[in-house]
Amino acid sequence: MSENQDPENTIIMDITHGRVVLQLRPDLAPKHVARIKELARQGFYDGIVFHRVIDGFMAQTGDPTGTGRGGSGKNIDAEFSDASHVRGTASMARTQDPNSADSQFFVCFDEAGHLDGQYTVWGHVTEGMEYIDMIKKGEPVSDPDKIITMRVASDT
Repeated sequence: MSENQDPENTIIMDITHGRVVLQLRPDLAPKHVARIKELARQGFYDGIVFHRVIDGFMAQTGDPTGTGRGGSGKNIDAEFSDASHVRGTASMARTQDPNSADSQFFVCFDEAGHLDGQYTVWGHVTEGMEYIDMIKKGEPVSDPDKIITMRVASDT
């Protein structure tokens, strides 16, 4: 973790291939950041697989059932911003309903401008993007990679 990162707004996510550090963006999505931190502190994300991984697009996780249909059971109203979906962006997954985000999120492998203004951006990978790139691809993924642990840096 770099010196200029606020540990209270930094997520340490250990995945199958290595450690990923995400800088949270409470300035863009305060409710989503608070919920991600709450779930991380509960250990909710530990052991959850990357169930939908599209090469050149994104890796999606956060569903405890591993099917893409599950969540924590608490929806969060959209907090859309003018932040761009670029390589390393962490953003919330949702259904057709803009206010249906729950615990599922994705990390962009590449620029995905068609998502801008339609999905809530809550963070960005600052270290370990090479490990995100290694995540097994598929829809669904056979023998998927997973989040081993996901914690708020100030708690580690």
